[in-house]
Amino acid sequence: MKVLGIDTSCDETSVALVEGNHVIKSVVQGQTALHQPFGGVVPEIAARAHVQRMIPALDEVLAAGDPDAIAVTNRPGLIGPLLVGLSAAKSLAYVRDLPIVAVHHLEAHVAASYLLDPAPQPPFLALIASGGHSLLYEVPVRGKYVRLGGTIDDAAGECFDKVAAMLGLPYPGGPSVQKAAEAGDPQAFDLPRPLKHEKNDDFSFSGLKTAVLYKIKGKNVGRSGPDLADVPVADLAASAQEAIADVLTFKAIRACQRRGIKQLVLGGGVAANARLRELATERGTAAGLTVYIPPKAYCTDNAAMIAARGRELLDEGRRDDLDLDADPYAD
Repeated sequence: MKVLGIDTSCDETSVALVEGNHVIKSVVQGQTALHQPFGGVVPEIAARAHVQRMIPALDEVLAAGDPDAIAVTNRPGLIGPLLVGLSAAKSLAYVRDLPIVAVHHLEAHVAASYLLDPAPQPPFLALIASGGHSLLYEVPVRGKYVRLGGTIDDAAGECFDKVAAMLGLPYPGGPSVQKAAEAGDPQAFDLPRPLKHEKNDDFSFSGLKTAVLYKIKGKNVGRSGPDLADVPVADLAASAQEAIADVLTFKAIRACQRRGIKQLVLGGGVAANARLRELATERGTAAGLTVYIPPKAYCTDNAAMIAARGRELLDEGRRDDLDLDADPYAD
């Protein structure tokens, strides 16, 4: 079955045609240049860009083959961008008389691992870290996603963005912090690891962000205050990156061990971070786990993972009506 995936949950216009774990064609058009002057994604600008780019992206992918079904992100995400992708998917489903399924974006980040060869087979645990979410899923059987814990404040990707902004590094923060960290010492600053040793499976990065601010400005000084003299940007970037990777990998591996699960999957935009990928593989292997990490192109937002999750739903017999709507707040 060939599944056409469509994702416009944030600022990537993405369309892909997938058969099994083979990506026949994938188009991902980012909008970094449009949002960089604002230091973050502006929803209205993102939605307009999706409108302009959707038809050309669809034409390019459909030229590679005819789909048997359509899968589209309808939750969670930015409401305007979501509606653009959803409208395109429903229109195409109507015109071509194709079945359509709505896909949960975060579950699709888990399903991105099914594009690997070999792919993980349940049971496994998935760590999903992105700009808006940091959470753990247990996948006991194919298609079932059990949420174990999530972020209680800032997500890992949000922390990267805010650390980058405080250090004067360009948006998006994740790649900028990683690049700066290459020349830094990850042990230079003793930064906190919030919730690392708590018994729950939740995450918190607000305290880490505040600790970085104190290193730059001094304690009890707001973000508008002057920077301290000679703040070593590379060392602070490396230390912050290390703290984030440490917490994410420690809690994910501990969750596997507690449940007797031997496979760990990483997904989400933060899973494109080189240090996180390295540390997860190193620690996971030492703990006797098999670690699966999709290529970076399938960690960041993309429609191939939407098609992969859509295929699961279609195999279960799921079909949605054309009156399905977007839900920006779904967990």
